[in-house]
Amino acid sequence: MKRRDFAARVSLGTLGTILGTPIVYGHLMPKDYVPLALQNTDPFKLFNKDKEMVVLNDKPWNMEARAHLLNDAITPNRYMFIRNNGKIPENIDAENWTLTFDGEAVANPKTYSLAELKSKFKHYTYQLTLECGGNGRSEFNPPAKGNQWTVGAVSCANWTGVRLRDVLNDLGISSNAVYIGYHAADTHLSGDPTKEPISRGVPLTKAMQEETLLAFQMNGNDIPLAHGYPLRLVCGGWPASASGKWINKISIRNKVHDGAKMGGSSYRVPCETVAPGTEVDKSNMCIIESMPVKSLITYPKSGALLKLGQRININGHAWAGELEVSRMEYSLDFGSTWNVCELKKPANRLAWQHFNAAISFSKKGYYEIWARATDQNGKSQPMVLPGWNPKGYLNNACHRIAVKVV
Repeated sequence: MKRRDFAARVSLGTLGTILGTPIVYGHLMPKDYVPLALQNTDPFKLFNKDKEMVVLNDKPWNMEARAHLLNDAITPNRYMFIRNNGKIPENIDAENWTLTFDGEAVANPKTYSLAELKSKFKHYTYQLTLECGGNGRSEFNPPAKGNQWTVGAVSCANWTGVRLRDVLNDLGISSNAVYIGYHAADTHLSGDPTKEPISRGVPLTKAMQEETLLAFQMNGNDIPLAHGYPLRLVCGGWPASASGKWINKISIRNKVHDGAKMGGSSYRVPCETVAPGTEVDKSNMCIIESMPVKSLITYPKSGALLKLGQRININGHAWAGELEVSRMEYSLDFGSTWNVCELKKPANRLAWQHFNAAISFSKKGYYEIWARATDQNGKSQPMVLPGWNPKGYLNNACHRIAVKVV
């Protein structure tokens, strides 16, 4: 509920009850005014998030998990990162929600109601990895502008919906279709209704994959509002910006989509390696597609105190965009030697994979546990920061945690 609406609907006495004390001079408060003590939104209650989550920004809302919060095989809502570019839409009317298809490569634009999508097409559920393209940005030097994500802008939930390709086949698209672009109900931070905060897309080949969904459920329930209720595009394995939330229109394009956050340096990296701090011409920036191989230690928590002789099992997840992870290793000696972890197969394509290893320590002191994943093409995570880029994208350096043996 908007703060102004809230103030208009409650009495002065109710406001005092909420504050736990009478409002002195409350009778002199301007009409519809909300006391300052009630103006600071609690994001953890607002989004049903764990209080250990880290808020990076509130205009727009951006929030990440700490590594140890992501130990679940399937990420629950309370630990899922939030990444927004604009204002979260209010007053969602799911019963009358529609999705319109238009664009140069559609002969006859068509609109489906949400109810029609649910009833007309077969439902599918996939566990899909979503990671912000800027996850790990805080480690880049020179620093890159944007939210300073550490390692927690990643999740792997169960998404249920209909395949986008089934809807496209029902719609009928032209032979010159090469790209799709989404449009959504979120609004620009400036309040300008003519501006979209974000309108990205993917090539038609990605749109037609079996796992690309028009999703309406997450982990068996309606998608939480912050994650796209009532309808979200989910394109696992690619930067999460490709998975548009609150979508109400998809344009089928005969060219690369040119919506907001598709041009310039947004979700793009230099096509060739550049020196840190280099200014890169926009024409030499390439769109991020499949995310690189990466891993995360989720147990134990960094900073753990362990007893000498204690044997622990480390846990974590590994993922590699469109590819599968083929090998997982850990190191206790700063990458000088590596030991193999047990690595499970993914629940389905584009889901992250779980790893574990039993570890013991030979003497008391400070240790770092490093994790390194290798994808099916033989490409491994770098031990140090990968190639610099202007926006701090695609940091897939080995994850490290610190422990002390006493």
